[in-house]
Amino acid sequence: MTQTFERLDVPPAYQLVFQAIETEIVEGRLNAGDRLPTETAMARQFGVNRSTVREGIRLLEQSGLVRREAGRRLHVSLPHTRELAPRVSRAMIMQRVTFRELWEVAMALEPAAAALAAVRITDSALTRLEENVEATRQAVAAGDPVVPLDVEFHALIAEAAGNKALLLCREPMSLLFYPAIRVLFTKSETGRIAQGRLIKAHEILLDALRGRDEVTARDWMTRHIVDFKRGYAVRGLDMDAAVDRLSLLAV
Repeated sequence: MTQTFERLDVPPAYQLVFQAIETEIVEGRLNAGDRLPTETAMARQFGVNRSTVREGIRLLEQSGLVRREAGRRLHVSLPHTRELAPRVSRAMIMQRVTFRELWEVAMALEPAAAALAAVRITDSALTRLEENVEATRQAVAAGDPVVPLDVEFHALIAEAAGNKALLLCREPMSLLFYPAIRVLFTKSETGRIAQGRLIKAHEILLDALRGRDEVTARDWMTRHIVDFKRGYAVRGLDMDAAVDRLSLLAV
């Protein structure tokens, strides 16, 4: 009997170009700021044509791993959290992730971020948080949206925590979670109460961070996240409903 084999699934050449350069970057042989060879030089080194190299580079640019700088030369870049997060957020939407699931993650990550920030926050980060809290007060007084400022407040605390792994984990979730609560702050009596509770929580958290009070920062962030769930219940909203793409566009 003659042995038969399944047909090999060979990746397109441009994907191999992408993977080869990506490996060099991820393993540290190419670092942020390093200049890549020209497309012609890379085509010669890889043994492919320039259009293949160009397509591989397109994937690298989409991944935030390379950028074109002065003179259109390619340089290795370090993708920012803001560039990576929307892709994961879109995947969450496609997977029909619910508000309850986002809230459960927020309950784990946000208090941890606040506790770390209380230990590590810098004076400049405190100043930015103070400016945010004041801007939130003014937005409430003027009847302006507060959700973008709420998103910023929590992002500033996460940055102050000084933990890159935490930032990478929470950013995709935050792009959906905080916009999803915008319904809590509508122009109604319930919305005004929710805004007042938000400002109070932010003010207490700011004071805790000023005082480098890790315990209070963690405790009040926990209360703050619990309050979002309570607000959902008061509004009669379905915690198990999937978030939608409009949440991603709300900030």
